[in-house]
Amino acid sequence: METITIKDIAKLCGVAVSTVSRAINNHPDINEETKSMIMKVIKEKNYIPNNSARNLKRLDSNTIAVLIKGITNPLFSSIIKTFEVEIKKKKYSFILQRVEDKEDELDVAIELAKEKKLKGIVFLGGHFVHSDEKQMQLKVPFVLSTIGSNQQINKTICSSVAVDDFKESYKMVNYLCGLGHRKIAIITASIDDGSIGNLRLNGYLQALKDNGIEVNDKLIRYMKDDIETYSMENGYCVAKELIDSQEDFTAIYAICDTLAIGACKAIFDAGKKVPQDYSVAGFDGLDIAKYYNPSITTIRQPVEDMAQSTINILFDMIRKKTSAQHVLFQGELVVGDSTKLI
Repeated sequence: METITIKDIAKLCGVAVSTVSRAINNHPDINEETKSMIMKVIKEKNYIPNNSARNLKRLDSNTIAVLIKGITNPLFSSIIKTFEVEIKKKKYSFILQRVEDKEDELDVAIELAKEKKLKGIVFLGGHFVHSDEKQMQLKVPFVLSTIGSNQQINKTICSSVAVDDFKESYKMVNYLCGLGHRKIAIITASIDDGSIGNLRLNGYLQALKDNGIEVNDKLIRYMKDDIETYSMENGYCVAKELIDSQEDFTAIYAICDTLAIGACKAIFDAGKKVPQDYSVAGFDGLDIAKYYNPSITTIRQPVEDMAQSTINILFDMIRKKTSAQHVLFQGELVVGDSTKLI
């Protein structure tokens, strides 16, 4: 059944759209007989007023939405805080919209843009694999933030801000190789991941190759689909399976710090020590990695700079000062107590 609109109601009643709006909002400057007629037609046609549309003028439509996948990821806390501060500085409203792992973030964005009359959107986390045709259905400027540095996207349609996940992952694994490790396990994203998981896995594989180390597929371990992704629990379960398998390894590289901390717990529960028995390395540079015991060797992402860059680019696009931009940041190798020379 076709959705009835306020214009349809106005046509049926033989009045202006503004008159229907006054009746709906109970304005005093409308004839009671006319109001009664309009409300009767509304009831008969089961018309549901669009509250968002009714409030558009009052809100002035100056709204930015941040669509986030992986809301439990601690990395995003400071990013979101920077987003909110900077957006409010520019006198815009801020909406945070959670997107579930299996949800299509672009479908969510398209509907939200229509409903809220958004001025711009930031996609935070997850991965973004959509056709050009579908991306062009989103009629507002948008920026991909921390979604992967070489996505197969049309770089003229949207902007992106990220670290070079391949390069930084390579850096970490090359560091472990430099410590003498040749049996390095990895905890990574699911095999069909098209985003940072895939990039960081490829960085791992290339570093092994360049150090003359043959890849052992049994040391490539994927996160569990039925557990919160990038969580300590997931890291714990995957590392426990690895240890129980009796496969020989000397180091675990987890593609985020929370996975690395979960892996440490699995090692401790197996009666082993970090780094005496196994070295453990992570990625992200979370505060928890610094204060964990032992402190985690990690790649620190410049999250505040990345967040600031994301907002600057988005507003440049909104104000039509620039076309799409793509910015890659470098990470920093932070050596903690969780890795050792062998």
